[in-house]
Amino acid sequence: MDKVKIALQYIMPKHLLSRLVGKLAAAELGALTTAGIKWFIKQYKIDMSEAAQSDPEAYKTFNDFFTRALKPGVRPMADDHNYIVHPVDGAVSQCGPIKDGQIFQAKGHEYSSLALLGDQANDAKRFEDGDFATIYLAPKDYHRIHMPVKGTLSKMTYVPGELFSVNPLTAENVPGLFARNERVVAIFETEIGPMAMVLVGATIVASIETVWAGTVTPPTGKNVFTWEYPTEGPEALTLEKGAEMGRFKLGSTVVMLFAKDALDEFAEAVQPKAVTRLGQPFAKIED
Repeated sequence: MDKVKIALQYIMPKHLLSRLVGKLAAAELGALTTAGIKWFIKQYKIDMSEAAQSDPEAYKTFNDFFTRALKPGVRPMADDHNYIVHPVDGAVSQCGPIKDGQIFQAKGHEYSSLALLGDQANDAKRFEDGDFATIYLAPKDYHRIHMPVKGTLSKMTYVPGELFSVNPLTAENVPGLFARNERVVAIFETEIGPMAMVLVGATIVASIETVWAGTVTPPTGKNVFTWEYPTEGPEALTLEKGAEMGRFKLGSTVVMLFAKDALDEFAEAVQPKAVTRLGQPFAKIED
């Protein structure tokens, strides 16, 4: 059955399906929307007591529910200045060093950091011999993405691509998965050097948003686009540690890249398949 599931992903109209689901998720359908939200909560065992608005009937669209805010204090930021924090609720897919420009995806599969970053050679060079972490967001998870460390935005790149599922089964079977799916790359300048936050799209991920640009996709493009941002002066955009930087509508994956020697070591709990919670210690940095 696993082989069938993978084979179907190659032939199904992933973009068309994703955009149709996106339109439904954005529609105000009254009782139908509420029924869908209640089914989703029950199906995925979502703890609505953590949500700022716990009543399913309060959400006008499924997207409003899916990108729901959390109550203040539910995800406190670790106050140890020697650690950067988890940017999302999810589960660690893989983490480790970037070796010879290659990122480990799953047993038997690697992909290049150059491809992941949209073939931006100067960007890839900044992360040579650095470290990476890939975190998968399941449907039940909180779907806002936050900053693991204070950073100033310097560049954003939109990279067109496929929309394969990004669940563990697909990661184990589709070569170069995260470097072939549609994605948005945000590069920040931080106290530990450059950091890339790569927001990877997937099947039925109807939208990737950032707090500074709003909806980046859809519509889906056919070419790589880049935007440069000032890092000094009144127009510079600096986001504090723990601040929201983006959102997924209907779930996906975040890949983070760090420069050489930026991280001292990953926190003890950071290992493949480990559950992550926003704000918990993610990696130790040099004093």
